[in-house]
Amino acid sequence: MYELEEKGYLYLLFIIPILVVLFLYVQFWKRKKQKEFGDLDLIQKLSPEKSTFKPILKMVLFLLGLTFIIIGLVNPKMGTKVEKVKRQGIDIVFAVDVSKSMLAEDVAPNRLEKSKQLVSQLINQLGSDRIGIIAYSGSAFPVLPMTSDYAVAKMFLQSMNPAMISSQGTSIDQAIDLANIKFFDKKDKTNKLLILISDGEDHTDNAETAAEDAQKNGIKIITIGVGTEKGGPIPLKRNGVVESFQRDKDDQVVITKRNAEILSKIANSSKGGYVDGNSTKVVVDYVKKVIDNTEKTEFGATQMADLKSQFQWFLGFGFFLLFLDTFLLERRTKWVRKMNLFNEEKK
Repeated sequence: MYELEEKGYLYLLFIIPILVVLFLYVQFWKRKKQKEFGDLDLIQKLSPEKSTFKPILKMVLFLLGLTFIIIGLVNPKMGTKVEKVKRQGIDIVFAVDVSKSMLAEDVAPNRLEKSKQLVSQLINQLGSDRIGIIAYSGSAFPVLPMTSDYAVAKMFLQSMNPAMISSQGTSIDQAIDLANIKFFDKKDKTNKLLILISDGEDHTDNAETAAEDAQKNGIKIITIGVGTEKGGPIPLKRNGVVESFQRDKDDQVVITKRNAEILSKIANSSKGGYVDGNSTKVVVDYVKKVIDNTEKTEFGATQMADLKSQFQWFLGFGFFLLFLDTFLLERRTKWVRKMNLFNEEKK
């Protein structure tokens, strides 16, 4: 098990093939100029200590050293032990609306991306809670089952988009039912929290009933409204460029607006709360307060991998190779003569 902490530094590895090409070009250019100067065999006799192998060895050491240093900057983390631990927390399910109306850009960059940012920030505030993720539009889809691995949760979160679910609309009731039946264990006494993020548009009439059923099973629902009351059009893009906007059957541009009223009713049906999702700080503070005031329950034993940074080994070995390269001369040495690499010692 491993993890790369600073993956951005991996792009520096593109320098390696560039340096190889430059080195080969320089060697070709030198040989070409030597041919112009005179006979190659004669030039070699005039410089008997000049090694063909040593420049290649120096270049290999330099490239290896540079590679190890770049890997060190990435800071690879590797699992050194697996142990049994116990956690205390609550079960939280994030249900994210991925309908097309969530592509409206009345909040930056758009409603869906804003929702992802909110969930990511909320996950950052958690300690030992288990989380799950649901995507929903015309129907609900389980994206990630209950887990304590927040890194995996964020990875799945970023992959969510309207194409995940073919049926359009905003069936909040199906998202609530899915969390109630598939995600939360009724026999488990752990406190349960469902966080619904949506613009509240195109909802079904069963959402409040589903929320009441969830409340009977001990599930509290917090609804987060993303979007504005004024609303905005739904852009249709290709390769990131807006080509047109979503239109209705009368060929009029669709203006989608946030429906805070229905989201408030859903939250109240489960004795939860509604919060405006356009302010990240307001959402984080509100949800954090709810979680802090919720009684924590001890989970069963969980396997945890203890990842430790290994950058120091890569940096150390990389600088050692560069040190060798610096003090390695290009003239022939006795051990090179004995090996007779590249047929340097001609009989």
